[in-house]
Amino acid sequence: MLRTLFVTAFLLAGLPIRSQASLATPPSPRPSLDEVRKAMGIPSTNAVRGQQDIIGFASRADQMAKVWEWSAQPPLPEALGPKPAPGVVGAICPHDDYLFAGRVYRQVLPLVTARTVVLVGVFHKYRRFGAKNALVFDPYRAWRSPDGEIKVSPLRDELLAQLPAADVIQDAAMQDSEHSVEAVAYWLKHQNPSVEIASILVPSASFPRFRELAAHLGKALAISMEKRGWALGRDVAIVISSDGIHYGGDFAYTPYGDGGVDAYVKATARDRELLTGSLAGPVSPAKAEAFFDTVVDPQHPDTYRMPWCGRFSIPFGLLLLGETARDLALPAPVGFPIAFGTSIGFPELPVKPLGMGATAPANLYHFVSYPGVAFAIRK
Repeated sequence: MLRTLFVTAFLLAGLPIRSQASLATPPSPRPSLDEVRKAMGIPSTNAVRGQQDIIGFASRADQMAKVWEWSAQPPLPEALGPKPAPGVVGAICPHDDYLFAGRVYRQVLPLVTARTVVLVGVFHKYRRFGAKNALVFDPYRAWRSPDGEIKVSPLRDELLAQLPAADVIQDAAMQDSEHSVEAVAYWLKHQNPSVEIASILVPSASFPRFRELAAHLGKALAISMEKRGWALGRDVAIVISSDGIHYGGDFAYTPYGDGGVDAYVKATARDRELLTGSLAGPVSPAKAEAFFDTVVDPQHPDTYRMPWCGRFSIPFGLLLLGETARDLALPAPVGFPIAFGTSIGFPELPVKPLGMGATAPANLYHFVSYPGVAFAIRK
């Protein structure tokens, strides 16, 4: 979710991050690594990535254990269809505050059982760093989490070695500034203590450029997997981070009025159409492009049509799933929309006594939706 109204203003104005591959001119000097780390809830070290958000997300083991327990209790999120079996090849999961979105995380992430997870994250502040047209990797040995360190997979460095230089950025400050990957990584660590991750942030690009990036990364990932005898779903999964619609005047998105029940009903109905349309069924470039064209102006990708956080992570992630499967001689993964919720759609998890809370308001004039999709390969 957009963390504060200040951050929201940056996002809707369109702010990026520096790339060694393709640099846009930032509106102000790019934040330094020291500045970014001072703003983190738990600053990174040179070896271990810290934690950006210690309010919306768990930072202690007892907090994570309670969130895990409470998120499985009713009322459950709206079920959009049957779940595939655990061992999925990919997923779309929200990254909003656990007290709002925890129940959707809980429906989606237990289906991911692979030990190695490629996390495709949103890069909310990409404009501030001037980044575009390249994928942002981290340089860390491990990530901290409420349940101990999460190992960074050796795949990361193999992928970096195989990809064209113009495709990649490896930058600590960019990764430190972003919360969308850590939100999901902590759940994966809690359910599987041996999980390993490779974090990739996706800034702005045209759809043709996303196709190039996904083709290169999918081929590199398939080569590394085949070398190890790994299977998609069993050993490796691709998890895409994204919240859905951000509705309200401070998001500059009020097509159904300033807010209220009628606006809520219409906005959430539109999100369900996306989930059961371009995000459902066999993954294809055409569906990825249809989603991209729905949420951004394809001629000016920095301009929202619908403020979904995953305007870039979802199209790229879908293309990456399809390319990886193709390079492994597998059928196209199939999307199963399985859960849907909003920040006002069910009671908050009672985490405030644990020292957690909300990073933004939630009401009929300021709400966010949470998509839950799993991807499997039909035998």
